Amino acid sequence: MIPRFPVSRTPGISGDSMEIDGDPFHHAEAVPKILDADVELSRHRISVFLSTHTAYELLPESGKVVALDVALPVKQAFHILYEQGISVAPLWDHDVGRFVGILSPLDFILILRELGNHGSDLTEEELETHAISAWKEGKLQLTRKFDGNGSLHPRRLIDAGPHDSLKDVALKLLQNKVATVPIITHDGSVPQLLHLASLTGVLKCICRHFKHSPASLPILQQPICSIPLGTWVPKIGESNGRPFAMLRPNASLSDALTLLVQAEVSAVPIVDDNDSLLDIYSRSDITALAKDRAYAQIHLNELSIHQALQLTQEASATYGFFNGQRCHMCLRSDPLHKVMDRLAIPGVRRLVIVEAGSKRVEGIISLTDLFRFLLG
Repeated sequence: MIPRFPVSRTPGISGDSMEIDGDPFHHAEAVPKILDADVELSRHRISVFLSTHTAYELLPESGKVVALDVALPVKQAFHILYEQGISVAPLWDHDVGRFVGILSPLDFILILRELGNHGSDLTEEELETHAISAWKEGKLQLTRKFDGNGSLHPRRLIDAGPHDSLKDVALKLLQNKVATVPIITHDGSVPQLLHLASLTGVLKCICRHFKHSPASLPILQQPICSIPLGTWVPKIGESNGRPFAMLRPNASLSDALTLLVQAEVSAVPIVDDNDSLLDIYSRSDITALAKDRAYAQIHLNELSIHQALQLTQEASATYGFFNGQRCHMCLRSDPLHKVMDRLAIPGVRRLVIVEAGSKRVEGIISLTDLFRFLLG
């Protein structure tokens, strides 16, 4: 298990931005046993639906998709994502006439960690002229990804076409461990970017299709505690194959970023001394440091999670992105359909499982966890 940081509680973080349904005096009831036949039948019907519907159904009636040129300086790209209220953007290479990659929060996390490394060749001043393309090449060296011959290799863009099935889109997202897949059409001489597909959109299609026939998916009424779904805090004396990471609010931002990278998770719950949920820090929160060039004025090991979250809320409020709720929760007794409906809401990528009343963290369910279960 990844160690929790034994630091004292920091005042000022409240649960006002969190909401949860449930009786604080909820009593444990017998958990109904889930039948393998129900799981297989539900998975089959979901698979048939996803295989017979295409990515066209993910396209909104209207909207915009922001793409960045690889010749842009990293610093400028950082600010564009922040000002647009987005966390990822496809990368366009004019020289080759195609989309070549994605700029994500992980890129900025690695950049900030590199800036904080005294032995680094990258300086804050160089971000003014350091192009995205140059960073991507440097990232290969930084992450030391090698192929079988020991040579460095770039990761190719994972994309999909509008005629690809929803199942193909979901599998690309899962198998490549990416949060978004660009939907690109090649009908003309220049590739056209139509949409950024995510598991949220695919799940929304599933929920909409089965909304009026819930009985066709027997697992929907099952409580999540009866389903092999998500990552749970191990009980005393219990071994758990997947570590569960949590942090106290006055742990450093450096600690949080290290966990996000090394544990390969997209978010870390922030808890008090009783492990009750206070907030959550996710990879996408890193773009808030673009406000007033905060990233150039802080030291990752000196800024606390509490302070970083305050910057995130201030930055979101500046551009009207903060909707008052950051933590989305559920109870172990909640039925699967309720969890699916919540995860289908844009911007909700995970639900923290908490104990009714105390909000003590019991586990977490991400979109990725849900689709791994639904697709078997």
